[in-house]
Amino acid sequence: MNRTIMNTVLVLLGVLSGVLGDRLTVLRSPQYVTFRDGQWPISGEKIPDLVALTMGFSIREDLDWPGQVAGSLFQRPRANALIVVRGLDSLDFPKNISSYPVENPVPFTLDSVANTVHTLFADSTPVVLQLAPSEERLYMMGMANTVFEDLPVTLQQIRGRLSQDGSVLTSLPLISLSRNNEADLLFLSEVQVLYDISTLLQKHKHLAKDPAPDLYSLELAGLEEIVRRYGTDSPQYADATRILTSALQKFADDVANVYSNNAVVEVVTVKTFETPLTRKSRSILQTRQMGTRRKNRFKTTSNNPGSPYNLAYKYDYDYAVIFNIVLWLMIVLALAVIVISYNLWNMDPGYDSIIYRMTNQKIRMD
Repeated sequence: MNRTIMNTVLVLLGVLSGVLGDRLTVLRSPQYVTFRDGQWPISGEKIPDLVALTMGFSIREDLDWPGQVAGSLFQRPRANALIVVRGLDSLDFPKNISSYPVENPVPFTLDSVANTVHTLFADSTPVVLQLAPSEERLYMMGMANTVFEDLPVTLQQIRGRLSQDGSVLTSLPLISLSRNNEADLLFLSEVQVLYDISTLLQKHKHLAKDPAPDLYSLELAGLEEIVRRYGTDSPQYADATRILTSALQKFADDVANVYSNNAVVEVVTVKTFETPLTRKSRSILQTRQMGTRRKNRFKTTSNNPGSPYNLAYKYDYDYAVIFNIVLWLMIVLALAVIVISYNLWNMDPGYDSIIYRMTNQKIRMD
């Protein structure tokens, strides 16, 4: 009886967390990338691993999450687009799409996935775009430097884009939102970036023909400013959520169209992050393909000159693999030498060697 009551309580808590908590919503996914219906929570720090698995990459630790089914070994998505929306825990998306609660919503980045794309497809030209307009943070790699060359990324550039023809100020029903308010303009600037990325992708449909997968990561904080300025019960908040929901659905449709339904589009809605995130600064005009890898990857005894605490270098991710290859190869070779030496030592030349056998026969004939 007690166990039945406990199971009922756990189910109710799971349902409440799925309704009231932060959400991970999969707007688009190919047929060979399957997400199960359910309310299994996923930790915020595991979302980069989930993105890596959807793109067919391996991860360091197994992701013990039943929401995703193992996909095809011979097909992988051509692109993955992850949009993080700060300021609310959920958006009013259609009910027939997969959505899961997010627990422990700590800040995260897709830097590890971007590095994997660059490492595995160094000879190709993948598109990697990581953008946070409100913080003027931008990182582009590969073909992104060409495709999004004209994309407004700084707040000043986006404000200038809003004053041009065809901007969201003239095409969207703002209703209670004002173009003269800083919070409203910040939100509309991020919506404008979504529309501009979609437009540029429509002009470069050849990206889907490249063998390398593409990665898009956007972080939108404009709605957080709307909540801070007006509150969640205001008409500005209602209009902003409606506009953002429509813009995200349009963005997902455009990405799926460019990549012929071979793209995964996820949206993470987080009301607030639990801890601040310390990021490595990246120039807004950065064009390097990838940061320089740490040298002396297996050097663990010498001191790290970049650390004020006199720490040793960290082991590389491939250290355990290479160590096991070298170790067992040495063991096999050592055993082979021992066995061969033992057999040679105990060999009878008269019976075991064809050379001495032929010599003995020749001597007898003579």
